Amino acid sequence: MLRFIMSFLGGIFSMLTLGLAMGALTLGAIFYVYGRDLPSYETLAQYTPPTISRVYDGEGKILDEFATERRLFTPAEEIPDLVKHAFVSAEDQNFYVHSGFDVKGIVAAGVEAVRSRGEDIRGASTITQQVMKNFLLDGSRTIERKIKELILAVRIEGAMDKERILELYLNEIFLGQNSYGVTAAAQTYFNKPLSQLEPGEAAYLAALAQRPGNLHPVRQYEDAVNRRNYVLRRMWEDGYIDEAAYREGRGLTLDTVQSGDIASFRAALPPRDYFTDEVRRQLSAEFGEDEFFGGGLSIRATLDGPLQVEAAHALQRALEQYDRGLGRWRGTGKSIPVEALDDELAWRKALSEVDVPRDVTLESQWYPAVVMELGESEMRLGIEGLADDGSEPHVVPRDDISWMRGSFAENFERGDVVLVRRMTSDDDGSFIRWTLRQTPRVQGAFMAMDVNTGRVLAMQGGFSYQDSVFNRATQAMRQPGSSFKPFVYAAALDSGYTPATIIVDAPIEINTPQGMWRPQNASNKFYGPTPLRTGIEQSRNIMTIRLAQEVSMDTVADYGEKFGVYDDLGPYLSNALGAQETTLFKMVAAYAMFANGGERVEPTLVDRVQDRYGNTLYRHDQRNCVDCSLPNLPAGKAPTIQSNRERIMNAVTAYQLTSMMEGVVKRGTARGINLPVPIAGKTGTTNDAKDVWFVGFSSNIVAGCYIGYDNPRSLGSGASGGGICGPVFESFMREAIERFGGTEFPVPDECQFIKIDRFSGARLPDGASGDNVISECFRIGEEPLFGVTFDGGFEMSGDLPLYEEAGGNKPAKKVQTSTGNTATVGPKASFGTLSSGGLY
Repeated sequence: MLRFIMSFLGGIFSMLTLGLAMGALTLGAIFYVYGRDLPSYETLAQYTPPTISRVYDGEGKILDEFATERRLFTPAEEIPDLVKHAFVSAEDQNFYVHSGFDVKGIVAAGVEAVRSRGEDIRGASTITQQVMKNFLLDGSRTIERKIKELILAVRIEGAMDKERILELYLNEIFLGQNSYGVTAAAQTYFNKPLSQLEPGEAAYLAALAQRPGNLHPVRQYEDAVNRRNYVLRRMWEDGYIDEAAYREGRGLTLDTVQSGDIASFRAALPPRDYFTDEVRRQLSAEFGEDEFFGGGLSIRATLDGPLQVEAAHALQRALEQYDRGLGRWRGTGKSIPVEALDDELAWRKALSEVDVPRDVTLESQWYPAVVMELGESEMRLGIEGLADDGSEPHVVPRDDISWMRGSFAENFERGDVVLVRRMTSDDDGSFIRWTLRQTPRVQGAFMAMDVNTGRVLAMQGGFSYQDSVFNRATQAMRQPGSSFKPFVYAAALDSGYTPATIIVDAPIEINTPQGMWRPQNASNKFYGPTPLRTGIEQSRNIMTIRLAQEVSMDTVADYGEKFGVYDDLGPYLSNALGAQETTLFKMVAAYAMFANGGERVEPTLVDRVQDRYGNTLYRHDQRNCVDCSLPNLPAGKAPTIQSNRERIMNAVTAYQLTSMMEGVVKRGTARGINLPVPIAGKTGTTNDAKDVWFVGFSSNIVAGCYIGYDNPRSLGSGASGGGICGPVFESFMREAIERFGGTEFPVPDECQFIKIDRFSGARLPDGASGDNVISECFRIGEEPLFGVTFDGGFEMSGDLPLYEEAGGNKPAKKVQTSTGNTATVGPKASFGTLSSGGLY
């Protein structure tokens, strides 16, 4: 009997041993098969998760941030223990003791789920397994994936310490609201750094790890609170917080940014605008979109905050004034259902969802509003975010719409969404009334930069970024009109002409494939022999054409390309008047080279770009400071700065041209501009006033403006660059000069000054004075020739009519175009016939 029992037990033991051996072999085979092609855990050692790229101003203030995954990477040593413990309690109680997977935890999770009837469900995967799933696997729910996850978890536990594994987990995990990692989530939900989180807040973030899409703090408030309290209990039971902290935490309401109880971190950020979006566009092209949106770049922008605000307001003011002068109300074109007006919650919710610009602060903040009631003498509104407590009645009186045609009933309906702002007293800022506003259809752009460094200080690409993201400063191709003329004159001055050279302002005819072209001055008059200076001051078209013909359009084209205005300027005479399209960005950068004495300067929106580790990837200023590091630099002595900038224009030419453009502002087409420091510049107005321009500069800042419809059409017969863009420039430069000052334009050593008559170009005695006298710069050693007249190579007969006789009275002429159609040419050629680009 004993032998039988021993034999039976031996058989059982053998079977068990064999079974265990077979099981081990099977398990080994499974691990071998599934472990062969697994990704290497070594990739985790070089983990560089996608993180937010941020744009800062010169003072370190955040201007904007860009990310596909909103993540702020935080090393393990900077993550508070409270946060670590919250996630460990919620997701992996035995994290610090297991070796990658937790059998005990799996069993405990199952028992707890049964006992709570599914109310308290804790994931069975360890934090290490979740790291493997998030980083190295596809996240599918299959047995195969689970086996691979276990294999990798065991491997990584042998190669990496617990703190490093937890660091990877806490920075990678998705926690809802486009927040990746605990640092971004703490900011998103509580607008706090990790170090300031309370136990209940840390517990809520840990609760989100399991169900980030189903524990919204507003929509699923009750579930969110219950799960938070569960995590708090686990933290107490695991010894990470005391009972008092647990009791206090579970008794608090869940106050978050989403519920409106805490201000959003985004409220401290300025709204995205044309400047930071252009930074995105340029750096995405330079570094690639993946690196820009996920590389954690630190970008130091050139933006000057106060000047950017002034640039926006100056342009917006000009656009709005022009638009209101037309007397037409268009509104937003948006409305909300009339039936929602009887329920305040309903109309406020509907109004908040209407897509209208909310980034306009011209004079004061512009608010979306809905028309509630219409009357004969006033219109009652409901204004977004504001309660009508009677102190500032939400009504618009009849007087406010006196600028537009028609009454309230003719222009508005109940439910219409409009824009309004407070009208206040200039004396004390007291409230007067609410006034209606509308975004203009006419658009434009403004840009300013430092003439010596190329740093773009301000850029406004339209009336409102939220209304239209198209950046007209960099993306809109427009005819510059007469604002291109200085490049024609620069080519002439470098070719031996002087400001006193006489050019004939008389009728010319140019045979083109489209027919005979007879360019005219804006006044439709001709002025006879005229000095070069007067030609640019008064923006004479005929003189410019003759000059371009004399120096050759190939030479003019070379100058346009050398200054960066064009990549390939066609050698056609009409291009001398700015007929070929370019951008404001290029024009302003080119004018900077006149202002700085003829040296090349590259425009930039960015001073420096650093990667996530602080390494410099890009630095704009390449100048060297020779003695900045010397400890004994004498007091009062400025450091020596070495610059290797390319000279693209003779310094005397640059000064001559600058002096001539000073005349444009003092007595020419921009004489309405009045500023306390010397200003030079040039207006531009294209045919039929489809575009109006002004680009000008002081000794240290260059700025430019253009205004026109996106689909070009006439701004009206009275529109001009000096009249519409001039005030924009003046308003901005007044603020810039107050901040940065300005001086006389520096005179090159190679200048010799001779007094001339600016009307005739004749040389005058050194003691001459009067309105007709100008002290002109000539190159030393080059004796100027006086009395020589150039006709630009156009043949002129002896009986050429005087300008009084020829003044724009020739009849229009029908000609046949190259396509077989007919067109009108002559004094008033219409759009679509022949275009010369610029008038004045």
